[in-house]
Amino acid sequence: MYLGIIEQGGTVIGSARCKDFRERAGRVKAAKNLVLNGITNLVCIGGDGSLTGANCFRNEWKDLLDELVSSGELSKEQREKHSSLSIVGLVGSIDNDFCGTDMTIGTDTALHRIIEAVDAISTTAASHQRCFVLEVMGRHCGYLALVAALACEADFVFVPEYPHKEGWKDKLCKKLQSERDVGQRLNIILVCEGAIDMQGNSITATQVQELVQTRLSYDTRITVLGHVQRGGRPSAFDRILATRMGAESVLALIEAKSDSPALIISLDGNQVVRKQLMQCVQKTLNVQKCMKDQKFEDCVSARGRSFEGNLNIYKILSRLEPPKTASTENLCSSKYSFAVVAVGAPACGANAAVRSFVRMSLVKGYKVMGVLDSLSGLSKGNMKILNWMDVHGWAAKGGSMLGTKRTLPKDVGIESIANQIRDNKIGGILFVGGFEAYQAVVQLVEAQHLYSSLKIPLLVIPSTISNNVPGTDFSLGCDSSLNEIVSICDRIKQSALGSKRRVFVVETMGGYCGYLATLAGIAGGADAAYINEEDFTCSDLIKDCDHMSTKMENSQIKRGLILVNEKANTNFNTDFIFHLFSESGRRSFSTRSNVLGHMQQGGSPSPFDRNMGTKLGTKAAQKMITLCEKNLAEDGTVVATDPDCAVLVGVIRRKTEYTPVMELAKRTDFSKRLPLDQWWLKLRPLLRILAKHDDVYTAEAEDDDQ
Repeated sequence: MYLGIIEQGGTVIGSARCKDFRERAGRVKAAKNLVLNGITNLVCIGGDGSLTGANCFRNEWKDLLDELVSSGELSKEQREKHSSLSIVGLVGSIDNDFCGTDMTIGTDTALHRIIEAVDAISTTAASHQRCFVLEVMGRHCGYLALVAALACEADFVFVPEYPHKEGWKDKLCKKLQSERDVGQRLNIILVCEGAIDMQGNSITATQVQELVQTRLSYDTRITVLGHVQRGGRPSAFDRILATRMGAESVLALIEAKSDSPALIISLDGNQVVRKQLMQCVQKTLNVQKCMKDQKFEDCVSARGRSFEGNLNIYKILSRLEPPKTASTENLCSSKYSFAVVAVGAPACGANAAVRSFVRMSLVKGYKVMGVLDSLSGLSKGNMKILNWMDVHGWAAKGGSMLGTKRTLPKDVGIESIANQIRDNKIGGILFVGGFEAYQAVVQLVEAQHLYSSLKIPLLVIPSTISNNVPGTDFSLGCDSSLNEIVSICDRIKQSALGSKRRVFVVETMGGYCGYLATLAGIAGGADAAYINEEDFTCSDLIKDCDHMSTKMENSQIKRGLILVNEKANTNFNTDFIFHLFSESGRRSFSTRSNVLGHMQQGGSPSPFDRNMGTKLGTKAAQKMITLCEKNLAEDGTVVATDPDCAVLVGVIRRKTEYTPVMELAKRTDFSKRLPLDQWWLKLRPLLRILAKHDDVYTAEAEDDDQ
């Protein structure tokens, strides 16, 4: 039953809201069933109701067994043998409404469905100059609506935790009108199904539609997404999250003692954490109480730092009304400008970062120069002023709207770059790109003693599908690329299964970094993933080939999937591995090879990359402004020589960190373009264990200190 299910949505074991379990008689029956089947460890996957019921079940366990013994349904020996019940909870809910975890299983997939719908609707809305009001799920939690609003550049969003103040109707209409005045052809409004006003009155999509039609006479349509948000194949993020949580729940149950409290496995940024179940349930109930009492600020705080951070970013961007004209001529008060340049290979999410950086800077009074054609364009002065509407719609676009190349400052001439910075009065530069962008800033910092114009704030937002930049857990683009790879692997596995006894060897990008191969291997149910960071020999390959032959003979799944990082090994490359498996396994299976190539860089950005790009762009603009104001000379120029003025803006665990690039240089292998420490390597044993190889997986979860 459990074979080949990772790509399936829903749950293959079934799920239900059981009314019987709410009554004691139902729980007595459940206790008897567990004892008769010899079960004393239980993993409960569900929302706050399911987890609260599971904790109640555990607290009543001994009394339930006593009742069963008294009625003669169980013996005393059975009671003694099953005297304690250990429970671990995994939160599965698309609403992301459970306090204690940043993300619940299913939320990212639901966001994919919402963004896919918005992207599809946007084309018809722009064509007909329409306003669309979309209703999304979330009776008591506005997470889906809020994060989707960030990802799709929604003009307005309604969530229950933070109702708009009185006068919101005027504010909404004024905002829509001002956007039409500067040439925007469509409007998107997201309404959470549980949206309310400050008095607790319900706000519906129909009410919003009538308001826009009455006041503005816009052609306004409603789309209710409904249960479409629950369906479809799981996203790569959800597959990996559920896999990590599932493995951790087993280890938690093994370590549990009779007096151990019930736990949940939660996600704190990028770290799996064990928390006490009832503490999290109580926090969730507290949110509901705050909403009932209309204490909305307390409600937002109770939701947790992740929700509060998303809301704060949206509030910043949503109040950034465009200037009265599309020109920035009279908008910017500063004597100097910012510049933004893309460096390296294209990656999804980079355009979202540029968009939020530009708009945040504009409202704060700073002109932004968009550098065309990367560093070669900067060396030649090929740049243009980016206005408000110039970056409209960029969050949903893949690739690089500015144009990007792999050239470095030393390739195009550092002196020419320094001269352009001086001549154009640039007070700070944002580099959006991968390892080349990081390396470019290192080179410019090293040349600051030669050119005074380089002594300005230099910021890097990591943007590469390889996820090989130090100073961050994730780079923009790696999530979108993972989803592309996993989607392709799903289709490849379907082909292999139909052909029977077929193994596919698939090459992924990443340079020397095995992030894509490893994470796609976990999310795609691969049998092996070969990477440069983990040495392997010809004997290892033959052993894996023999393992594949055994699988074909004894398993119900008659197909195989092998992932190979493009620079996993100079000699044992994709072609070698393909031929080895073809020859060694020819009596058991046939072998095919696929090189995915640049399709991994394309496509529409995932919700994760859009949101991270939007947040990092906003954070970068705020940091740039702070550094410029702090290092402003009397003559109005910026002179920034402190190491903290040349930083990489990254996400480490759940925090945005600003790490000096020269500090990161000490933690970098420049020959292989890799950070010396990579967090995801600890997941490697999990990949092999799930493919039924012998390996040891240690607990990654930390006990929560709170």
